[in-house]
Amino acid sequence: MTIAFVNGVPVTPAVWTPLINELPEARQREVVLLSPPGFGSPLPPDFEATFDGYRTWLIEELSRFDTPPDVVGHDFGGGFALEVAMTRPDLIRSWVSDTIGGYEPDFTWHEIAKVWQTPGEGERDIAETFSGNADERAARMTEWGIPEPTAGDVAAGQGPVMGKAILSLYRSVPQPVLIERGRDLPAAAARPGLVPIATQDLTAGSAALRHRAAARAGARAVELDGLGHWWMLEDPARATGMLIDFWNSF
Repeated sequence: MTIAFVNGVPVTPAVWTPLINELPEARQREVVLLSPPGFGSPLPPDFEATFDGYRTWLIEELSRFDTPPDVVGHDFGGGFALEVAMTRPDLIRSWVSDTIGGYEPDFTWHEIAKVWQTPGEGERDIAETFSGNADERAARMTEWGIPEPTAGDVAAGQGPVMGKAILSLYRSVPQPVLIERGRDLPAAAARPGLVPIATQDLTAGSAALRHRAAARAGARAVELDGLGHWWMLEDPARATGMLIDFWNSF
């Protein structure tokens, strides 16, 4: 069994390291990190850094596997995983997404997302977020809830290229686009799905909204009481246990 981890914004695959270290040794050897272009891997000049562009990228990456993997996505990585589950379920054995709430019609973007979607204001915020040296960026990431040493590892991969990708990606999914995509959410039930619901995550919609979306996708929902957006870093042992229980259920 291969496990493919897909990170989101504004980070690199370093966010998965503590969780992976908690996996049994045999499963650690089966891990593959799929880092979206600009978020831990190079951003080709001709790459379309949009929601559709990243979906196409993940489909191409998963098409290279001899056996469909279990895909675990966080943040936008969870959105990309869901897109594959809805459109190319033949490429995966199962999916995990903590951002499924975005597919509900009454979801609203969090405040930072709204800033990044606003021309001018978004550019200014990104320039400030990624300003300074790696230590200064790492300090900023700890303020965002990412603990050390992961904050330092993430900061090393941040810069103008990532900032460019962030603005392009967020601006490609205004509210009407998400609502339209959400109509196809039941198609994700073609493969086993898991929705981690970190109760203190303020970016993903209410817990009730995420439960509702999980039910529409035919997925198992597991509440992670007291954990926030970086649940895989806040309690990697608990997160790993949740994943292993899910994989062992089918």
